[in-house]
Amino acid sequence: MTTEKMAQNAIQTITYGVIGCGMMGQEHLRNIALLDGTRVGAIYEPDAEMQARARQFAPEAVFVDSIDALLDLPQIDCLLIASPNFRHFEQLQQIAAKRPLPVLVEKPLFTDPDHAAAMDAFAASYPAPVWVAMEYRYMPPVAKLLEEAEVVTGGIKMLTIREHRFPFLDKVGAWNRFNRYTGGTFVEKCCHFFDLMRLALESDPVRVMAMGGQAANHTDELYEGEAPDIFDHGYVMVEFASGARAMLELCMFAEGSRYQEEISAVGPKGKIEALVPGPGRFWPEHLGEPPVPQVIVSPRDPKGPEVREIPVDPALLEAGDHNGSTFYQHRGFLELVRGERTVPEVSVQDGKWAVLMGLAAQRSMVEGRVVEIEG
Repeated sequence: MTTEKMAQNAIQTITYGVIGCGMMGQEHLRNIALLDGTRVGAIYEPDAEMQARARQFAPEAVFVDSIDALLDLPQIDCLLIASPNFRHFEQLQQIAAKRPLPVLVEKPLFTDPDHAAAMDAFAASYPAPVWVAMEYRYMPPVAKLLEEAEVVTGGIKMLTIREHRFPFLDKVGAWNRFNRYTGGTFVEKCCHFFDLMRLALESDPVRVMAMGGQAANHTDELYEGEAPDIFDHGYVMVEFASGARAMLELCMFAEGSRYQEEISAVGPKGKIEALVPGPGRFWPEHLGEPPVPQVIVSPRDPKGPEVREIPVDPALLEAGDHNGSTFYQHRGFLELVRGERTVPEVSVQDGKWAVLMGLAAQRSMVEGRVVEIEG
């Protein structure tokens, strides 16, 4: 037996239980399948069409009719929650009460501001690790920016994130069309970016000022007589306790853009940028191959930008819409489950802060004022 084969055999097989297999849940299934020593043992997904799609990616999984039934299965080592946003909080509470396994829970951690204090209590008492899924941290060009930003900038003073992308896609029951289910666009979509702000600046926010609204998307849609109320664009400015400042620009009717995310960090020594294309499946075929992610380093002295391409493994691009990041995130989570690391990279506290920032942005937009924020 070769050394490589022996190493593969030595890997502890981790069996996932999965809650929710809609669009994002299926991306998770495809990426779990790419990792050695993993299997999906059971899935709870109440929608028949989503069940059928999930079977394509996890053909050996057992489908159960409740979370309780999933938790009753002794072979489950860890859990993935990829259900609609407004279910995350209640499902974490249910798991905590019955069988607290290691959990990777999709963002946002919660959608109701009244649940913030309860999340603190949950984090303090839950005996197993909880990792909040923030895929954007793990996009290769974004990870490279985070790795080099301190040296390149001499300490970030200004951070700008722009996402120009496609509208919200269709999801089961159109839950992503309404604030009461999503928490609002700047919670649902943008908690990723607020998480990146805190991570890059190593500081907590103190105030938020924002403006935004619904300009172009979903204006002609009705669901049981009700029109969608989600925003499709906006600007958010955030001041941090350190004195650093950050800005987010979101436009969800700009899918014609070459790059979907453009992030720049600037400090007294220079600037570093990350350019990230959107999902390859949306790139027009007549334009040829999709653009390659880039990182651009622009020192002040000597002047002159250095452009680096950051290619992503095509197999990872094929497995999802997030530039390979879902794979890298699961790799880290598996190290946590196997005991190879002691704490999650994205904690419940990180997830909570991202939601609070999104809620503050939504409130600022609606009420037309600066919103003070505290954890």
